[in-house]
Amino acid sequence: MASSNTVLMRLVASAYSIAQKAGMIVRRVIAEGDLGIVEKTCATDLQTKADRLAQMSICSSLARKFPKLTIIGEEDLPSEEVDQELIEDSQWEEILKQPCPSQYSAIKEEDLVVWVDPLDGTKEYTEGLLDNVTVLIGIAYEGKAIAGVINQPYYNYENNEKQQLREHRNEAKIIQLIEGKASAYVFASPGCKKWDTCAPEVILHAVGGKLTDIHGNVLQYHKDVKHMNSAGVLATLRNYDYYASRVPESIKNALVP
Repeated sequence: MASSNTVLMRLVASAYSIAQKAGMIVRRVIAEGDLGIVEKTCATDLQTKADRLAQMSICSSLARKFPKLTIIGEEDLPSEEVDQELIEDSQWEEILKQPCPSQYSAIKEEDLVVWVDPLDGTKEYTEGLLDNVTVLIGIAYEGKAIAGVINQPYYNYENNEKQQLREHRNEAKIIQLIEGKASAYVFASPGCKKWDTCAPEVILHAVGGKLTDIHGNVLQYHKDVKHMNSAGVLATLRNYDYYASRVPESIKNALVP
């Protein structure tokens, strides 16, 4: 079967273009000057106009092309008609030239689950720490993350005035492992969600890294799984066993799988 005809390769090619569109929306909202910030559960759990528009764009664009997909987005949005200008129909042809891994060549649309974080790093986005902002589209099959797209709307963005503040925050995210800027990422609390980890996990695996919960269990991405990674996250670029051995038992005991 030609790779361009497989559901997975068509989905990844579309997700690439759709993520680019979402990145444009994220940049446009800031340029227009009205972030439309609302609090979700608390003062640090925020949603902006960019979160809302980017999710509408991603989910609607995917659903039009792949109507049998299960799509799970971070934002809880009402069902409404989406403006045509938010829809992205194109796909990145370069991906269609790549061979589909044989074990995934016969996957059906309805067997795939897509986890969407339209704007990861919303709090940083509202503070102008824009190099922390990403658009995440993760694709899972039989509970396993198998493909993902990460779009960085402000890749290589420099804001020297705020750079020091960012360094003090010490927010090493999974993408910094992928880029070789950090060695390990330990999230020793239950706040991280499936849409935060699905796309970064599979890309981290592709460069030789590993991601599990704090106990070493593989994360599951079935459509019926709970959204919270309640047992935290441990991700490394290299030497996973070393970092896993350094996690205190008290932290492991506090995080229930």
